[in-house]
Amino acid sequence: MIYELELGKMKISADENGAELHSLNFEGREYLWQCGKAWERYAPILFPFICSPKDRTYMADGKEYKMKGNHGFARDSVFTLKEKSENSLSFILTQNEETLAQYPYKFELTVTYEVEGNAVTVINKVKNTDDRDIYFYIGGHPAFNAPLSEGESFEDYYVEYADQEKITQKVNGETITVLDHEKRIDMKRSVFDNDALILANPNSKSVSLRSKKNAHSVTVEFPMSECIAVWSPTGDDNATFVCLEPWTSVPTYYDDDFFKLENKPHAISLEPGAEYEYRYRIVLE
Repeated sequence: MIYELELGKMKISADENGAELHSLNFEGREYLWQCGKAWERYAPILFPFICSPKDRTYMADGKEYKMKGNHGFARDSVFTLKEKSENSLSFILTQNEETLAQYPYKFELTVTYEVEGNAVTVINKVKNTDDRDIYFYIGGHPAFNAPLSEGESFEDYYVEYADQEKITQKVNGETITVLDHEKRIDMKRSVFDNDALILANPNSKSVSLRSKKNAHSVTVEFPMSECIAVWSPTGDDNATFVCLEPWTSVPTYYDDDFFKLENKPHAISLEPGAEYEYRYRIVLE
């Protein structure tokens, strides 16, 4: 079921399937990608993995497990509406037979969308309801329309970091420099020929998708993130969107030398009864 919320000039909607945003509409303009054939998602929640371990396989608590899909299972799970208030929607997911077959821990994952003016704060809260430590990664994957206005094209947009950044990629054993102590990347399909632009330990605490032709933009503020990714499919002109993805850390596969989840360097460890909160903010102009 899809739940809607309207406050001032902002309208949002989110689905209990995946607790996924389906709309971010400000002043009558839709900013969120509307799940076309080029990518059949809107803004999935990434939990308990960001990307996947090799072959989607890992070991936890002495047993081997395999994830059914990329980015964990939250995006394909049915949440329950926990609360709807004047300015927020909140969903909750707990372990079930399907999650326990892929991930051995008991947990509560609460996803809240909180509206304030022209911004939406996304709050992900993980509670350990098990009697042992649990381990996980968490992040967001929102896709934003590019273009945002009629008469524009994908190439009329650019991504701008708040601070100067250096981004490199390893391709066939060679290092390619995408950004060399600069802020701006002009959008074109070839930018993503080697997949997502992943930036660990960024200098910036925000990144924006902007137009060269008008003042409309989307900014994702990520003060708690150790990694930010930017992605759009390469070679598909129907993919009129750019994902600005705030992650707790680098993807799971960066830690593949450590097969046991408990030993993965970037996995978050949470003691029994403890809670972990991860939030970021989407600002629409």
